[in-house]
Amino acid sequence: MAARGPRWRFTFGNIDLLRNRFRGVGDGITAYWERGLAERCGGPVDFTMSDTTTSLLRKIRSAGDLQSVVRTMKALAASSIGQYEKSVSALGDYNHTLELGLGLCFRKSALIGGTVTKARHDDTAVGAVVFGSDQGLVGQFNDVVADFAIKTLGALPGKAYVWAVGERVHARLVDAGLSPLGLFPLPSSVNAITPLVGRIQVESEARRAKGEYAQLYVFHNRPHAEAVYEPVVQRLLPLDSLWIESLAHIPWRTGNIPEVLGTGTATLRALIREYLFLSLFRACAESLASENASRLAAMQRAERNIDDLLEALHGTFHRLRQSAIDDELFDVISGFEAVA
Repeated sequence: MAARGPRWRFTFGNIDLLRNRFRGVGDGITAYWERGLAERCGGPVDFTMSDTTTSLLRKIRSAGDLQSVVRTMKALAASSIGQYEKSVSALGDYNHTLELGLGLCFRKSALIGGTVTKARHDDTAVGAVVFGSDQGLVGQFNDVVADFAIKTLGALPGKAYVWAVGERVHARLVDAGLSPLGLFPLPSSVNAITPLVGRIQVESEARRAKGEYAQLYVFHNRPHAEAVYEPVVQRLLPLDSLWIESLAHIPWRTGNIPEVLGTGTATLRALIREYLFLSLFRACAESLASENASRLAAMQRAERNIDDLLEALHGTFHRLRQSAIDDELFDVISGFEAVA
């Protein structure tokens, strides 16, 4: 029995117990002890059921359902990280082979230290590709890479032509006043990365061929052991002169003298296009791995918070239930004394 203002509240279980106890004695006696309870309580008695424990049970069920969703997303994120990390590691051998071919072309070409295109460009304009995410629940993933790109591009002279990969980072760039030229959806698997990179190459190269910009940068988050991920930037074009020199001096492993088939310029252009493709592919795969790592970390934090919440809810529910049992026993004794 608990007081609430001038009224007293009983649960239906208490009333049914008392009525069953005095069943057969008559409605007159039942009305008698109800009037007696009202006199002892100093006011009318409210025979309605409290929804405190019901509300707690509903919260516990909701938290349990949310916990199931979090665990499912945690498992999906963990499984997705593996496929993207494997795709990045698989690029190692191909990247080495590509560097050997580029080094051979650079050694036999007069393009070392120069450009690989005759088109006239605005040397101050900059092109940039920023990889983010389409989905949420990734913490500060998009804010980190967007702020890093905005800060880096702001330090460079000239106009910036930006392409966003992912709706979330696109919105973040728009809010910062840097309106992207285009928006590309993120791939849902490793197999979908190749078509995405192809579309990025076609659109970016079309604008570069018109002479709108000469430099091309790519921004993305890279997996990091200590901080889950870190924002990085890579300049794809123009090719770095030190990088070109280092490739040109890579020693050939065998005594066989390598030879470039076809015209040297055409082969070099094809290898450079492949280098750009590989760099964008790696950036996309690393960004997706970082995104899922960030989501995994967020789900782990959410799971711990839900566990703490469930523990608190269960503790509160058990205390209220025990208190309700004590009140019911007191109600039975009080009712019996009132009737007696």
